[in-house]
Amino acid sequence: MKRRDFLTAGGLGVGAALIGAGTAANAAQNRGDGLDGEPRKQWEETYSGGSMDVEPLPPGLPGKDYTPVVVPNGQTLPFNIVDGVKVIHLIAEEIEHTFTPGLVAKCWGYNGNVNGTVIEAVEGERIRIYVTNKLDVPTTVHWHGIFLPNGMDGVSGVTQRPIPAGDTFKYEWTIRQHGTYMYHSHYDPMTQEGMGLTGMFIIHPRNPTEDHKVDREFVLISNEYRVEPGASRPDPNEMSDFNVLTFNGRAFPGTEPLVVKTGEKVRIRFGNLSAMDHHPIHLHGYKFKITATDGDKIPVSAQWPETTVLVAVGQTRDVEFIADAAGDWIMHCHMTHHTMTQMGHEAPNMVGVDGSEFEGQVRSMLPGYMTMGTGGMGEMAYMQMPVPDNSFPMGSVQLQFGKSTIGGMFTVLKVRDDITSYEDPGNYDNPPGTVADSASEAELLRDGIKT
Repeated sequence: MKRRDFLTAGGLGVGAALIGAGTAANAAQNRGDGLDGEPRKQWEETYSGGSMDVEPLPPGLPGKDYTPVVVPNGQTLPFNIVDGVKVIHLIAEEIEHTFTPGLVAKCWGYNGNVNGTVIEAVEGERIRIYVTNKLDVPTTVHWHGIFLPNGMDGVSGVTQRPIPAGDTFKYEWTIRQHGTYMYHSHYDPMTQEGMGLTGMFIIHPRNPTEDHKVDREFVLISNEYRVEPGASRPDPNEMSDFNVLTFNGRAFPGTEPLVVKTGEKVRIRFGNLSAMDHHPIHLHGYKFKITATDGDKIPVSAQWPETTVLVAVGQTRDVEFIADAAGDWIMHCHMTHHTMTQMGHEAPNMVGVDGSEFEGQVRSMLPGYMTMGTGGMGEMAYMQMPVPDNSFPMGSVQLQFGKSTIGGMFTVLKVRDDITSYEDPGNYDNPPGTVADSASEAELLRDGIKT
């Protein structure tokens, strides 16, 4: 049901009942906004993310007809229902985090994950989130894009005092909207977000329409880090040259694939809490529609097709498509340096340089020396050279047809016919004659191609 229909059919009655029970000011305070009369009407006319007059769900009653999200490399937090309130425990703590096999760093995260801890709720629920600070420094949590009372906004010094090390604070409000949102620290955010204190907050509609329903629903948040080869911690002071680019805190080949069955309707909810960079996320083999921006559903008539969705810092975007083409389709940030890792950064430009004479001189002192990058960075994938401790060489992963020459903010959508589970199905078995390969002499001659 659309909000205007809701207000016409009964939402105004809810508001009237609230005001009838007390003053208009008390009703506004209970809602957590401050809008009444004409300002409230203007708000309702302007925004489409959900009504702040939604009646709370009855105790223990979940929303209906929604598909729980899938969080590659992550988790949705468990909850309890206590006297009709959804209770969640969020823990900020230091974590030994694997960005990708061979690259491990001490980061800060929530409940054992870096960037991969998702809170899932339903519009209309009363939610109570306990935040325990197991760090050695204060912290807070800001609920990014979510309507709530000002004192629950989580901004250190402005709306609350910081959560001291070892303490537990309580955040509580009634959810008045639905959509794709995020959360993150708002105490020393450059350091704390840069160390990994970010996550996604997914709110399902209380009364989903048919066009909202999907078969598979994924959540991916983009982040970026600077981890020097051999270092044990990210550098949160970096402002420009990030060398570990991630989905849900993981860089390829550490990213789990997105597995779907042919014919399923798929939604991917993207968020971006990178420090500095926007990310144009491109999916091969498909066009999708942009269906929601910053939590607000776009009317079907206004949705538009893309093959790349730009997700700016601090934004969320939802895309939807029908998985009608089987195969292994890669999805990645289209900023080319964002599909590289540590060993692709700060290397001298040797493209086109003949280093043979120089190599001969150096090898007399360092046997086995090779000049890197004379034909670009792709050759590094095949060099089999040792790398510094706690680092990951760009593009060294053996795939079905050779080694990958990209990595970083990169994953794979795996679409399969007749699968019985969503476990990784392995490599796609391409039908005969559908894989690009060397052309035969007869084919070149037939088509007049001279090489």
